[in-house]
Amino acid sequence: MRLLESGEMYLETILVLSKEKSAVRSLDVAEYMGFSKPSVSRAVALLKSGGYITVDADGYLALTEAGYEVADKIYERHTVLSDFLASLGVGKETAAEDACKIEHDISDESFEAIKRLMTKL
Repeated sequence: MRLLESGEMYLETILVLSKEKSAVRSLDVAEYMGFSKPSVSRAVALLKSGGYITVDADGYLALTEAGYEVADKIYERHTVLSDFLASLGVGKETAAEDACKIEHDISDESFEAIKRLMTKL
């Protein structure tokens, strides 16, 4: 199952929240993303059926290995692209917003080139 950008965003959000909190629930995701609870519930069901997350009996979300791989890739892209844009003089908030738009569409080749450049700076 190929994830859409929205699915990648949900996985990235679960990863980010899991770095901040010991347990993540759908409500945390909804609040963080500014989405309605029904929208998040639908996305969680799709991600669960796709094998990207698990939901325990208490409603806590966890990334599966496949979910973690996607989330980690998107999070790395977001971080590197935000830093790259900021290094060009783009304001921090704008850099983060633009990185969010780019991270899902940039090719692996272009991203790796930016990443190599950033390690030289």
